[in-house]
Amino acid sequence: MKIAIAQLNPTVGDLTVNAQRILDAAEKAFEAGCNLLLTTELSLTGYPPRDLLIRPSFIEATTEKLQQLAIELPPEIAVLVGTVQRNLDYQKNGGNPIFNSAALLEKGEIKQYFQKRLLPTYDVFDEDRYFEPGLESHFFVLEETIKVGVTICEDLWNDEQFWGKRNYPCNPFQDLANLNVDLVVNLSASPYQVGKQKFRQSLISYSAKRYNTPILYANQVGGNDDLIFDGCSFAFNKNGDKILSLKPFDTDFEIIEFDPNTQDLIAVLVDNTPPSPPRVMGGTGSGLRQNQEINLIESEDQEIWLALVLGVKDYVRKCGFSQVILGLSGGIDSALVAAIATEALGKENVLGILMPSPYSSDHSIQDALELANNLGIKTQTLPIGDLMQTFDQTLEPMFAETSFGLAEENLQSRIRGTLLMAVSNKFGHLLLTTGNKSEMAVGYCTLYGDMNGGLAVIADVPKTRVYSLCSWLNQYHGKEIIPHHVLVKPPSAELKPGQVDQDSLPPYEILDDILYRLIEKHQSCDEIVAAGQVETVVKKVIQLVMIAEFKRRQAAPGLKISDRAFGTGWRMPIAKILS
Repeated sequence: MKIAIAQLNPTVGDLTVNAQRILDAAEKAFEAGCNLLLTTELSLTGYPPRDLLIRPSFIEATTEKLQQLAIELPPEIAVLVGTVQRNLDYQKNGGNPIFNSAALLEKGEIKQYFQKRLLPTYDVFDEDRYFEPGLESHFFVLEETIKVGVTICEDLWNDEQFWGKRNYPCNPFQDLANLNVDLVVNLSASPYQVGKQKFRQSLISYSAKRYNTPILYANQVGGNDDLIFDGCSFAFNKNGDKILSLKPFDTDFEIIEFDPNTQDLIAVLVDNTPPSPPRVMGGTGSGLRQNQEINLIESEDQEIWLALVLGVKDYVRKCGFSQVILGLSGGIDSALVAAIATEALGKENVLGILMPSPYSSDHSIQDALELANNLGIKTQTLPIGDLMQTFDQTLEPMFAETSFGLAEENLQSRIRGTLLMAVSNKFGHLLLTTGNKSEMAVGYCTLYGDMNGGLAVIADVPKTRVYSLCSWLNQYHGKEIIPHHVLVKPPSAELKPGQVDQDSLPPYEILDDILYRLIEKHQSCDEIVAAGQVETVVKKVIQLVMIAEFKRRQAAPGLKISDRAFGTGWRMPIAKILS
């Protein structure tokens, strides 16, 4: 029996296009002689649909599209589609009006629904806001004898023996094992974060071996708002061995066989197409050369790079843009964002704006132009010196008898932000902001200035990781993409003579360690100090993080790559007092 996995990249709310992609995959699977096609969680609506789910018209349209899809699919193949399902007992028993479900479509009909039982409510997830949890685990019978148990994403993430007790009422995999299913499939939309791929596979491998049951796992790929989905779908046999991997950060389609005699999965080769030749940034194609071996990701830096490229590409495309602009300061942050954008969209779709002030160094301008030349992107130069003088003259009566300070520094950033937004508005290009996570954490950024834009590409990338990514990029290509001088010069906002970041902040190695412990590990001041950091520095950093919340609340969406990002899953109050 052949089973196909369609690793899809849906657009949230685009029911017509999403359904067509499912149909295309089903026709391909049928032509290959498959009995079953497995798609991803909410593959029809896209994940996460968020408050679209509270609109009755959206639920109605989804239901109609599912019924239409059932009719259009090849009748000889069964297809599992991720969708929403009405809760018919909602009016009588209360709860939420819909389920997060998988629908089994076969022979022109919706044969069966399978409801997600474990609804995550941590980090970026808020599923119990919308969905009613399913009460039972179910299976369907394929080819008259093979019992296929169906789970959805979190349903596979509650094995107490793997990582201890969690606050869930049941273990759906255990329930399916008690029903003596032959195979478990999982429709997933598991967002990316650094290292999650390995953890995810370790969990599924452990469960397959523990319950002596093979598992097929189909994970969504693509970017939807701040979330990036890495794909990396897979299959494990009942011994816990991975026997099939789908591509990371790309759509994919693969076929595997289930052997009724051994009651196990076996890998099959269905595509002998040779891999594409390597591509080099700045030439034709999108840029970063692809490994010839699927899933061969050699480092965390490469993994993060691929995630950010996908996040930018999909955010721009799904928001209806084709071109982007960004400010090129000659610094390392804007250099990295420009490289990511060029990789994601092509050099012809990226415009860099240089906005030198009287405080800008000659080497910064040269560094920015050298970077643009390396990437092959166009630039425009808009000096801001005259604008600064105009602002100074206008404010002189009010600022009389005061010294140059933060207000004047921020004016420069706000002038630049205004110019960038003007270009964005005039030509319909999406403005990318270039601030990193370290700056966003402590508020080392200007509201209505360098924070202006529609997407904060590296807002979840600490400064030390920015350096690491740029060094990796040069090493990967065997040449300078990021100019050497950008990598070695002291970082500076250049808003006054001789300014460097370390005038206001601890060295980034120290700052990023404190921020990691505070934000991702939730450590207290005493715990961070006990780990080796200086108490006065730790207290200063914590205070900066707390008072910068109002800025982050007004920031552009940032692509999430860590366990704890400033975005959907970050819900700190602005007005607060910490004891």
